[in-house]
Amino acid sequence: MSYELSVCTEMLFREFGEPMSLPQLKAVKESGIDAVEFWLWRNKDIDAMERALGETGLSTITMVSEPQSQAVDPARQDEFVTAVQESLPIAQRLGIPNLVLVAGETREVATDVEQRKALTAALRAAAPYAEDAGVTLVLENLNNRIDHVGTYLSSTPLALEILRDVESANVKMLYDLYHSVVMDEDPAEVLTGSIDLIGHVQVADHPGRHEPGSGSVDWKKQIRALKDLGYQGGIGLEYTPSTGKSAESLQSIRVAVVSNSTA
Repeated sequence: MSYELSVCTEMLFREFGEPMSLPQLKAVKESGIDAVEFWLWRNKDIDAMERALGETGLSTITMVSEPQSQAVDPARQDEFVTAVQESLPIAQRLGIPNLVLVAGETREVATDVEQRKALTAALRAAAPYAEDAGVTLVLENLNNRIDHVGTYLSSTPLALEILRDVESANVKMLYDLYHSVVMDEDPAEVLTGSIDLIGHVQVADHPGRHEPGSGSVDWKKQIRALKDLGYQGGIGLEYTPSTGKSAESLQSIRVAVVSNSTA
């Protein structure tokens, strides 16, 4: 089997324009990629973005719920849920199946148990709105060593335990393999028995957060692990091209990811 690839427009094809602009999306389409992802939506012209997606025929796989909030703080649960409520109509309008959530920064004044309970409660409170909208909320793991120092949810096993407690088919995990590897996790180990909770996968190599094939990750092993575990979703490319040339970097992706997925 092969995996549908999508590119993060905040990091790739920036040499052709702003994220989700028509020139950028045209360049993505010309590269042979049919799907994109982006981060925040409040700083974008939604009308123009909708027209550009329609003109290029690209689909959009993920966007981020905004404003991002401290889901680990029970006092800010309403803020977290409101952000989801306000983001869901945009996701529906653009045909986006996955709305990305983050847990927020670690609260030094709270225990781990308190923060875990708060995050679980926030996800449970937001779940019915996602179910009604037909959109999946995907909770993302982040590393707290390089890119997101201070973030609470840096553990894939913890994220999966929380999702089991939430018990909603519309709340899953965005498994970012890059962040997981930075935290010294073995993807095959941490995902065993939990692949049904994975709504989407994102990748980048390590070190450097460049294209797969540029670092030390054994991509044949990792793609084989996803396949053997039963993952059938897409793979989001969320990296900075090592040469600054996005289309060129995709060639190594097709060797490291797509070809290995059929091995």
